Amino acid sequence: MTLTIYTKPAGCFGCAKTKQKFTEAGIDFHEVDVTTNPAAFEYITEELGYSQVPVVVYDKDGTENHWSGLNPGGIEQIITIESTDRDV
Repeated sequence: MTLTIYTKPAGCFGCAKTKQKFTEAGIDFHEVDVTTNPAAFEYITEELGYSQVPVVVYDKDGTENHWSGLNPGGIEQIITIESTDRDV
């Protein structure tokens, strides 16, 4: 499983909340600041087609899921999947 959260450092409530939820659940993630990483900015805007952060990219067993913005349902889905896998 890989979980990457594309963020910007200042003034992004959705970024802070998304990171907080995963941290509280004990889910490891990689954070990428799109304001200092032009390749990451190009990836989320050109390849994925998003214009707002956070952008969450979750890859598990070769299947990728991604979204843009604060998405409580998506966050909970990943937490449930990862928590279930840890219990097995």
